[in-house]
Amino acid sequence: MAGKAQRSKPQRTPKVHRAVVTHTVDDFEAAFWPDESPVDNAVVMTMGALHEGHAALIRAARKQVGREGRVAVTVFVNPLQFGPSEDLERYPRTLDDDVKLAEENGADVVFAPSVDEVYPNGEPQVRLAAGPMGDRFEGATRPGHFDGVLTVVAKLLHITDPDFAFFGEKDAQQLAVIQRMVADLDFDVEVVGVPTVREEDGLALSSRNRYLSEEERSHALALSRALFAGRDVAAQGPKAVREAASAVLDGAEGVTLDYLALIDPHAFTEAADDFQGEAVLAVAAKVGSTRLIDNVRIIVR
Repeated sequence: MAGKAQRSKPQRTPKVHRAVVTHTVDDFEAAFWPDESPVDNAVVMTMGALHEGHAALIRAARKQVGREGRVAVTVFVNPLQFGPSEDLERYPRTLDDDVKLAEENGADVVFAPSVDEVYPNGEPQVRLAAGPMGDRFEGATRPGHFDGVLTVVAKLLHITDPDFAFFGEKDAQQLAVIQRMVADLDFDVEVVGVPTVREEDGLALSSRNRYLSEEERSHALALSRALFAGRDVAAQGPKAVREAASAVLDGAEGVTLDYLALIDPHAFTEAADDFQGEAVLAVAAKVGSTRLIDNVRIIVR
């Protein structure tokens, strides 16, 4: 990965008590790479509006690198991954709260750049393409979304130059395409997936949950109930999994289904009827005007 051969890693210095907030690449590098001797370091990439799910990622990163390592959290609402009819302007910006959550959970540096800082030459004319993995499921509903994701992730990996990058398993397809990009393009980083964090009633944590009314939030529980129903019959095979999950969603009040899919996690394709092994049972739906995604990882017999 760019930067590894030209730059040594920092001296072992005590973990800072407050996160340093940076907005430019130069300031980030000065804060994150203050010295020369090697320590492990990690990055958690976010679009802000942080919640307990992000906190779990930051804690996992801190545990991975230890007390002497360094953890960066990026906060950047990436315009490249929003479609023309999507909620770029509506997406919540809560930087002060984000910084507080990040430092409470072990971050050393928060990198919150402007669009002009990340894309100084304007909208990039050369971008990474997610290929066939990015055309299915979320990619079919949101054309070009994963191209935008990979382009900004690649840029932020070059800027932060981490040993480890942590992403949530809730965005299963995003995690899969990032892992494939890192493998295919020889990025020198280990991508680590962290299990989905849920409310006590099963609702997966998401920055978009704040858009739900109390009634819509109740309707949204059908998504996790469907996934758990499929998981409970995983030993009976793919057909049973699909049928059990579909039975919960059929006629679910207030839910407009986009897709329900049993997915082979390696190629991120629909699992065949005779599939066995680890799989991702994924759902996407609109609840009111808010689009939600969720998934569970299961072992199909």
